[in-house]
Amino acid sequence: MTELLTDIHPPVARVTINRPEKRNALSSAEWQGLCAIAAQLAADPTLRAVLLQGAGEAAFSAGADIAEMHRNLSDPARMQSMQQAVLDAQADWQRLPMPTIAVIRGACTGGGCGLALACDLRLASPDAFFAITPAKLGIAYSLADSKRLHDLVGPSRAKEILYTGRRLGAEEALRIGLINEIVAADALAARADSLAREIAGNAGNSVRAAKAVVDMISSGVLAETAESRRFYDESFSSPEFAEGARAFIEKRPPRF
Repeated sequence: MTELLTDIHPPVARVTINRPEKRNALSSAEWQGLCAIAAQLAADPTLRAVLLQGAGEAAFSAGADIAEMHRNLSDPARMQSMQQAVLDAQADWQRLPMPTIAVIRGACTGGGCGLALACDLRLASPDAFFAITPAKLGIAYSLADSKRLHDLVGPSRAKEILYTGRRLGAEEALRIGLINEIVAADALAARADSLAREIAGNAGNSVRAAKAVVDMISSGVLAETAESRRFYDESFSSPEFAEGARAFIEKRPPRF
């Protein structure tokens, strides 16, 4: 079985974690595979949105493969390499230039929840649930993971989630801002595809600039930089703006 499936049909790509018998938990090799897939997607100029999902109905991802971690308790170098693979994969997915959407059914826990947080948007079915459980395993949550959680739900709620390791249902996750939308299970795939294509139908330069600039703000950049100003200035001489303005004047949908 191939544990990571990539289905590319520009302008949208769909990546599936394909270990349903393991609740889509990811081994270190699979976290490294996610890095390779992210590099492939980032280099493809035809892509404007990416969907990330888990195979089956039981889990988006249960996170890192705890059995593999346990086998390597006596090998600190191997353990550090495994944990670095998790951090690298999450960082690479966050850095993708195009919007990413996590499509969540069932369990979204541990490192799997961290991977969902590294995506830009999260759609979930009513049966989805979330848990970030380092406190139940005796490990620490990384600063990068903690910041993504903090940015979505705020410091007090993030502390509560991390302190307790408790399970959150989809309704609570929506209420606190952990996810964007709840969609009936039988409509989730279609809704995710529709949203991806709605995003992909807009000007690619505008959407990529929006992602980059919002991520700058989340990283603490609050004053104009050369990069953010470049996004702004160059947009007005772009082919996308020429088409957008022409379509506005001609009272028709733009064709980006």
